[in-house]
Amino acid sequence: MTDPITVFLVDDHGLFRAGVRAELERGAAGDPPLEIVGEAGSVDEAVAGIAHLKPHVVLLDVHMPDGGGAAVLARVRKEQPDVVFLALSVSDAAEDVIAVIRGGARGYVTKTISARELGDAVRRVKVGDAVFSPRLAGFVLDAFSDRPGAAPAVDPELDLLTKRERDVLRLLARGYSYKEIAGELFISVKTVETHVSSVLRKTQLSNRYELSRWASDRRLV
Repeated sequence: MTDPITVFLVDDHGLFRAGVRAELERGAAGDPPLEIVGEAGSVDEAVAGIAHLKPHVVLLDVHMPDGGGAAVLARVRKEQPDVVFLALSVSDAAEDVIAVIRGGARGYVTKTISARELGDAVRRVKVGDAVFSPRLAGFVLDAFSDRPGAAPAVDPELDLLTKRERDVLRLLARGYSYKEIAGELFISVKTVETHVSSVLRKTQLSNRYELSRWASDRRLV
């Protein structure tokens, strides 16, 4: 019998980890089988757990309160280069994809992926394949391309924005009203206005239409 691929889950939401564990265990009997050996809800827990259990594949959330996927990659990759990381996130933003791939992740899939597809993705990254949800592959190709017009991998203007400002900008560029953005992010309309004003100041743009085009050019939409 083929030895199982050992998997470690990293996500700050316990219910989500439980769901992923249940789905993977339900489909674990493929070839090779999958074995979930541990899980963590923070960067520190992840680093310690991965060091102790030495899994083949780590399913890694991108955003966590204490640093997220990039922080885990930065602390683990040097010491354990054989561990393979597959990002599993609700975010489909270009900067998130590029950051974890540059950090050493072998793939990036969104949380809309089916259980069967996730199991297949784990098996594929284990043998060296790069795996991406369909629309995300273009972000990576652009980031690592030197062709004219390719989006820059590092954008000093984008780096000026906070995580929350990017969230607001992304929704604004998708056509959300201030009230809808407030509801989506669980903040007040006044806070949304403050973030938009800050983004306008930092980007030196004058209205939401210019911001939408600026966000689209950087694949934030």
